[in-house]
Amino acid sequence: MNLNIYPLDKYSFNFPDPLYCNDEGLIAYGGDLNPNRIITAYTKGIFPWYNQNDPILWWSPNPRMVLELDEFKVSRSLAKTISKNIYEIKFDKNFEQTIIECANARKHKEGTWILDEVVEAYIKLHDMNFAHSFEAYFDGELVGGGYGINIGNIFCGESMFAKKSDASKVALFYLVQRLKKSGFKLIDCQVPSLHLESLGAKNISRKEFLSLVENSICNPKVF
Repeated sequence: MNLNIYPLDKYSFNFPDPLYCNDEGLIAYGGDLNPNRIITAYTKGIFPWYNQNDPILWWSPNPRMVLELDEFKVSRSLAKTISKNIYEIKFDKNFEQTIIECANARKHKEGTWILDEVVEAYIKLHDMNFAHSFEAYFDGELVGGGYGINIGNIFCGESMFAKKSDASKVALFYLVQRLKKSGFKLIDCQVPSLHLESLGAKNISRKEFLSLVENSICNPKVF
């Protein structure tokens, strides 16, 4: 645990430099989920992540997991599912339901950090055209997908859910295609996981990631 984490208040959106944080990445606590504070955090390579009854915790871990769009891996089984056109893919059709489904999916597992106030904040970010959803439908029902934040030419992935086999992966595949066409560089996956690694994600140093974020802000793309 970083014992020198920075306390935030509701009146300042300043964050400490993540380069001086330890590898665990806990850089600050407190403040609020004002959309402008959240966007400020993302532009500095920082994101909120905390459990119920905890203060708001702000992170910038080292290493950082990212998915370069050209390195997205499509397994044989996923390619077969995609070719069958089982799912109808939409973007930003129902952001609110998508984030709620992501929260519900985690509640049934290890618990969720996507608390009610987080849902409310990211819906506001969606209304401001910063947060976006990618959605898979089966017979008109939302059965998979996820959401994230658009910063410069980076899409910061937040969470995904699936109610049917491969639904979230198919939605992610089409998200990657959309991002490529729009000139995005990569998807920020935040923290390492074997699942994301199987899809082609890799770890890079926090220093390299912060450099990518800084450059991305000078090269913004439209989702």
